[in-house]
Amino acid sequence: MTKQLAGHLLVDCLLAQGTTHAFGVPGESYLAVLDGLHARREQIQFITCRQEGGAAFMAEAYGKLTGRPGVCMVTRGPGATNASIGVHTAFQDSTPMVLLVGDVASDCRDREAFQEVDYLSFFGPSTKGFAKRVERIDDADRIPEYVARAFATAINGRPGPVVLVLPEDMLTRMTDAQPLPRVEAVQAWSDPGSLRTLREMLLKSERPLIIAGGGGWTPQSAQALQRFAENWKLPVGNAFRFQDTFDNHHPLYAGDVGIGLNPKLAARVKASDLIIAIGPRLGEMTTGNYTLLEAPRPKQKLVHIHASAEELNRVFQADLAINATMNAAARSLEVLTAPVSVPWDAWTASANQDYLANLEPQKLPGDVDMPAIVGLLQKHLPQDAVLTNGAGNFASWVHRFFRHHGLAKGYKTQLAPTVGAMGYGVPAGIAAAITTGRTAFTIAGDGDFLMNGQELATAVQHGAKSIVVLLNNGMYGTIRMHQEREYPQHESGSSLNNPDFAALARAYGYAGVRITRTAEFEAELLAALARKEGTLIEVMLDPEVITTRGTLSAITQNAMAASARAL
Repeated sequence: MTKQLAGHLLVDCLLAQGTTHAFGVPGESYLAVLDGLHARREQIQFITCRQEGGAAFMAEAYGKLTGRPGVCMVTRGPGATNASIGVHTAFQDSTPMVLLVGDVASDCRDREAFQEVDYLSFFGPSTKGFAKRVERIDDADRIPEYVARAFATAINGRPGPVVLVLPEDMLTRMTDAQPLPRVEAVQAWSDPGSLRTLREMLLKSERPLIIAGGGGWTPQSAQALQRFAENWKLPVGNAFRFQDTFDNHHPLYAGDVGIGLNPKLAARVKASDLIIAIGPRLGEMTTGNYTLLEAPRPKQKLVHIHASAEELNRVFQADLAINATMNAAARSLEVLTAPVSVPWDAWTASANQDYLANLEPQKLPGDVDMPAIVGLLQKHLPQDAVLTNGAGNFASWVHRFFRHHGLAKGYKTQLAPTVGAMGYGVPAGIAAAITTGRTAFTIAGDGDFLMNGQELATAVQHGAKSIVVLLNNGMYGTIRMHQEREYPQHESGSSLNNPDFAALARAYGYAGVRITRTAEFEAELLAALARKEGTLIEVMLDPEVITTRGTLSAITQNAMAASARAL
């Protein structure tokens, strides 16, 4: 075999695993890999980002969109620590990802060399860590083994991130090793006995409810879930920020179980006598701070289906725990024989009616009607558009009012961080535009945008187009809301003095416009959809409009009244 640089072999191994894009910021610690990317530039595209946090978010978004690990490449020390936000997001969101970190040369290790970090300690896999596996490749001949294992670890069980550390001198060695074949996720099937038990539990139930979400879903598994729900006439809620798992237009849809939860759906979760959780790990946001389902022993009967055995009975003791991947689980459930009639027809119908009623907005002040703006997004965005957001109250407008057709229609349409990381939406939208060619729409806040707004330069450089609607209320809105609730009229650190965002977008090469009234939005959205370059639409939002249900002043007044009563 002809020998080649280890850095070139690494790129060949990524190609063997089906990688089409790698996201990163170049560094001198992995120049041999960059040279390999140059040699294979017709087969794999390196997306040059402006900051490693944005690059890691793009890789995480790629993992969500494709189900294959998103690849991020960064340099040692500061590069890796900047990228850690994306690794943590991939961990909590159960997204497959591989982070490749160029490292100090072997002869400098353990001397606190330039930018040296102990990556095992930093990312360390454990019950409290945020990488599934962290390994250093010291032998160039073993690169194929390590890369294949990283991909297998990232996609199997509960999907998640893997970190591979690449000493600089290892990457420049010559090797005749060859890539290993592409690895695929292993399917874990429900055992027949558990399926019989689940059927018996359903037959004894009067108020069942499915909560679906988490990682590992495909269009096929989403379609199978829909058939299971239809066979049994079961209401379905989607877990926090997995709102495209089940079609929001379906008459069995009950709404999303997350932040800003419909109060009637919250009451329904509590009143249910059987929760069938398919895929989510049932974290704090989906369980309302562990109150909708009480830990460790819920009042409802709980069937928990998850791809990782380690997640089952870890927080909630389930009445029936089933270790199965989503493709296998949903296909097993759809063949469960349903009775001719079920006693919960009215329960299911009212769940959907409550969801539809929640689409009716409350009257709020100001010249911008956000529910109407979301209605225009619903009207004009293509059905397969990818919607992205970071973290903040601004996201609640699309979470509550936008209706995803979802995975059952053949494509993933929501990229949103369940970890609650700010700055995710802009790079995620750019990654979606680059890798899918579909319309990519991002909703951002003024604080959220400035976390990774620099990645608009990445979009322009790589010919990508996204549409960003930026809600500018001059504050970190979520924090200000909590301040007024806990310490009314004691604002500290949450006010923002912002730039001219429209002008900033134009400086990057996007079109940039500002609107102050609802009536101005539709024309700007249509223009954004029509033009070749990306667009940022800055929406000047009244600071009073702090949530989809109320105003900042109302929160302050309620807090002050509560304080007065306490005295």
